[in-house]
Amino acid sequence: MPGEDKQRRATIHDVARAAGVSAATVSKVLRGVASVRSENAQRVREAVRELDYRMDPLAAGLRHEQRRIIGAVVPDLESPFFGALVTGLERAAEEAGYHMIVASSRESEERESDLVARMADWRVAGTILVPVRSERGEGATRMRELGMQAVLVDRASADDDFDTVTADNSEASAKVADLLIGQGHRHILLHGATRISKAVRTRLDGFTERAQTLDPQVRIDTLLSDDDPETQRGAVRTYFDGHTGAERPTAVFSLSQHSTLLVLSELRRRGLRIPQDVELVGFDDADWMQTTWPSITAVAQPVAAMAERAVSVLLERIEGGNKGAPTSHLEPCTMLVRESAGQMNDPSRQYERGG
Repeated sequence: MPGEDKQRRATIHDVARAAGVSAATVSKVLRGVASVRSENAQRVREAVRELDYRMDPLAAGLRHEQRRIIGAVVPDLESPFFGALVTGLERAAEEAGYHMIVASSRESEERESDLVARMADWRVAGTILVPVRSERGEGATRMRELGMQAVLVDRASADDDFDTVTADNSEASAKVADLLIGQGHRHILLHGATRISKAVRTRLDGFTERAQTLDPQVRIDTLLSDDDPETQRGAVRTYFDGHTGAERPTAVFSLSQHSTLLVLSELRRRGLRIPQDVELVGFDDADWMQTTWPSITAVAQPVAAMAERAVSVLLERIEGGNKGAPTSHLEPCTMLVRESAGQMNDPSRQYERGG
């Protein structure tokens, strides 16, 4: 029927007939082979546009015994960090001639494991996984069982089976300790909006170890929780209800972007001034941290570098250039000192300790 004809997807043979060349010639043009005569290549490109031809990546991969599809599974597509990471991964993959399938585990290990299995069903060439938990979580375990080619990103440590690419969370958090202890803080609250993430636990450990080395008497309180946001807000309120006046911490180090926003809102709700009453440092920079008042001192993660490295490492494995033992890649972070912290010793500022 005419309607069915219009909806039928054009094939490489349709393009070949329209251009007056062989299907092999069309394939060469699409793959960028330079030996095709220019007039033939031009006719092929015109036929591709007229027929709205799109290459079937799965079929092409099966024909050439090399699948040019990469899978990516991240915990949350609404997060600015993971959104930026996916954008970087997709850009790097496409520049290398690969397509990318992206899915969100929604912070569920069960869903993460299921998505990994789906990627295997799609016969992807390799998968980039940001684990919900760590390299020991259900997603990485399923990839081992299925014998998949993969790279673990962000929430992972060195692994015996997979290459890993992470921000240097420990060193970056140690620099936050250098900043706050150097500014004279001796009572600091560490807040994390999750306790399951390997990255958050590494940040906590990196900060604590350096702070206690610099000052063994420093008091470090911690609030880590996997509860819903309202419960976490209540926990912050309860904490500050029990720590007033001289008992209140002089600084807060929030271990994720979501944590920073939550702590900032609760400090403002209580009428505590930043930085006069409490200084605030957040891990993972965002545009809003630069534009809010006061602007937020933050650790900026090397998202673009992590994405490029992850795709590069994976392609080295896929294309056979690297058959060595898995490697752990640490990308350095950047400390961005702004108005919310870092100026405690500035004599022009007044630091009052009210109730």
